[in-house]
Amino acid sequence: QVQLVESGGGLVQTGGSLRLSCAASGSTSSVNVIGWYRQAPGKQREWVATITNIGSPNYADSVKGRFTISRDNAKNTVYLQMDSLRPEDTAVYYCRADKGWTVYWGPGTQVTVSA
Repeated sequence: QVQLVESGGGLVQTGGSLRLSCAASGSTSSVNVIGWYRQAPGKQREWVATITNIGSPNYADSVKGRFTISRDNAKNTVYLQMDSLRPEDTAVYYCRADKGWTVYWGPGTQVTVSA
């Protein structure tokens, strides 16, 4: 089992920044991909960014150039630095870990960007 806990969400003005953290615990060995998804009210959950166990990042087009994903393997923590935030970035942000064929989710953290 892998447990994920997100933190760092909050309310920020347009153009501002936030850094989300995802702390992983439990059986974290062999977690090959970990990343961030988000879900806005009335919309489906969408992929934001992922990073592999060798540190290779990928981003959705909507956040490319504004968001940066990174990981600290010693702390079992993945970060999402979000800059130049826009109202359309408002959503609950979820951390997801893929271990083999099993997917684990955190409970989410709310990000609200005011106009």
